[in-house]
Amino acid sequence: MTYRFTARATATESDPDGRFTQAALAEGEDGSGFLLVFLAGAEEPDGQEVALGMDTYCLVTAGGGTAYGCVREAVLTGAVLRVSLDPAALEDLRVDDSQIEAVIEAVIEAPADDLARFREALARVLSYGRADALPRRLAV
Repeated sequence: MTYRFTARATATESDPDGRFTQAALAEGEDGSGFLLVFLAGAEEPDGQEVALGMDTYCLVTAGGGTAYGCVREAVLTGAVLRVSLDPAALEDLRVDDSQIEAVIEAVIEAPADDLARFREALARVLSYGRADALPRRLAV
């Protein structure tokens, strides 16, 4: 089963010091409801991050669930984002696998400028990290 939601808000952010990039979608205009936050560093991962498997982008969900390198595919066609996740990451993401079978589809109802910024930030985030953790397919 695919989990579908309408994202009424997007947010992008780059740390003023250039340490991270974020691309986020939220169900509610105020950032509430189901959300996906894609994050990546801007610097090369250090030894500790490599040892902990945190040497790639991460995905954070509304419940604070976090998984690193878990996106198998991310395709943004028009205003529809389809994300396929590694099923092994669902528990870490605190997503009930009885509700989602590792696919999330979001219809993005945000202004065109916001969607363009989201698209650019998402491409940067999902291109960060070790090669074996990058999405097999990335079309944003």
